[in-house]
Amino acid sequence: MHLIIPEKYEPKLSVRETQRAIRFIRETFQDEFGKEMNLSRVSAPMFVDHSTGLNDDLNGTESPVSFTMQDLPNHKIEIVHSLAKWKRMTLSHNDFDLHEGIYTNMNAIRKDEDLDNLHSIYVDQWDWEKIIAKEERTTAVLKEHVRKIFKVIKHMEHEVWYKYPQAVYHLPDKIHFVTTQELEDRWPEKSPEEREKAITQELGCVFLMKIGGPLKSRKRHDGRAPDYDDWNLNGDILFWYAPLQCVLELSSMGIRVDEDALRRQLKMANAEDRSQLPFHKALLNEELPYTIGGGIGQSRLCLLLLGKAHVGEVQASIWPQAMVEQCENAGIQLL
Repeated sequence: MHLIIPEKYEPKLSVRETQRAIRFIRETFQDEFGKEMNLSRVSAPMFVDHSTGLNDDLNGTESPVSFTMQDLPNHKIEIVHSLAKWKRMTLSHNDFDLHEGIYTNMNAIRKDEDLDNLHSIYVDQWDWEKIIAKEERTTAVLKEHVRKIFKVIKHMEHEVWYKYPQAVYHLPDKIHFVTTQELEDRWPEKSPEEREKAITQELGCVFLMKIGGPLKSRKRHDGRAPDYDDWNLNGDILFWYAPLQCVLELSSMGIRVDEDALRRQLKMANAEDRSQLPFHKALLNEELPYTIGGGIGQSRLCLLLLGKAHVGEVQASIWPQAMVEQCENAGIQLL
């Protein structure tokens, strides 16, 4: 557990006003995001069968919450971490054309999270996925989609300012593109977290690209599961968040693995046994569409736009009692 207490923090909205603002942000953003990206809203599962291989390992180490059910006693059911692979399968089973896609309101439990101002075991995000052509698996297409997402986020700032001018947190006017290797070259002595802090503090908002594979130092900037993002065509949208003097990751996204990238990354991750799972077999047999996709944190977007000090001010979750008491003493109103 790690908690940052901003000096002289005063919530600009009451709990009741905050709840209204949360609803406004969520409903408005998803409508505008869907239109901008040509996505249709769909329903999504909260849990999947372990044997399908559809759940996501995130950075490759987290273990999901699992259980058995009465009518399937021999099946291990897992609460989802995210829906990256599920979305791709869904697109393959339904009548979606090139440059069409889906988004969903995803709810997940990530029990291995280290709790702090920005991290909760409860995850709520807009998970999205869109069909692209194989020849569109390029950095240019990735950047085009990042700019569209930033455009919608920036427009939401103006929407929130119109309704809640006293509370809105003002965002940078531009998003910058930087690779993990460029950060290592510039600051070889710093840790990956220190590099992210330095570059976002300098530029305000960055899309940090190429996460998952080894750098020239043979170290990884950060872990990524080998079977959804192509490590050469992915990244995180990062904001410098002044109220907490820290980096706020709002979105992780990327162009998804094709059959060649999947083989390469499974080998690098010593996870070639996954190639026998249904999802991975379908991908290797070129039965799935080529896609780009990601997730955008709902509670984090609300925290960012409303200038909140803790994600617990915009979502209901469970926190250590020591954190609850420190927040209460500092005027941070956890839901």
